[in-house]
Amino acid sequence: MSNPDSFIDEVNEELKRDRLFAMMRKYGWIVVVLVVGIVGFAAWNEWSKSQAEARAQALGDAIVEALEDPDAGTRRAALEMLAEDQAGSGRGAAERVAVLNLLLAADGIERGDLEAALPALQRVAEDGALPASYRQLAALKRVILGAEFLPHEERETTLNGLAAPGQAFRPLALEQLALLRLEAGDRAGGRAQLEALLSEPDLSPDLRRRVTQLIVVLGGEVDTDLG
Repeated sequence: MSNPDSFIDEVNEELKRDRLFAMMRKYGWIVVVLVVGIVGFAAWNEWSKSQAEARAQALGDAIVEALEDPDAGTRRAALEMLAEDQAGSGRGAAERVAVLNLLLAADGIERGDLEAALPALQRVAEDGALPASYRQLAALKRVILGAEFLPHEERETTLNGLAAPGQAFRPLALEQLALLRLEAGDRAGGRAQLEALLSEPDLSPDLRRRVTQLIVVLGGEVDTDLG
């Protein structure tokens, strides 16, 4: 290569370096900001994880402590306070509150205190932030347990909603509607409802057995292909 060509190549290289340094001076701060941002986000993410783990551990310890209290009133108050504290406390708050309300309900059921259990179940059933399955299960449990406390019309309205086609607990709700008719003295209507229930798809063996036995007790006959 001739000297003029070599000189031109050297000039081109110098120009490229000059352009590169000029771009670094002009846009280098962006690179610095990006690097700082990435490092900062990683640090914040690790801190957030550790904080979430610490909060979860503290909540678990508080729940265990509350459940181990021998006094029913103190235990109930502690669980209610925890549920209030968790409400709106960030991601997953609705699920944590639901668990605490279910614990309240379970504690009330175990002690035979349905007047304490039913409001907890109602709070879960009415919490729109929860998955439908949570709310429907709580509503069904409340209706089953609240026979002595809830008006007949309220129970029937709730069960009709749960028994709509496509609902997860439709067969159980239909069973309860049949029992509600029998409770109201409608023997024929209750039996007809039970007989129709046997045609429902995906009927569990236990539910099919209960329905079949009840139909027989009511004087009906069961097709062996269905029962």
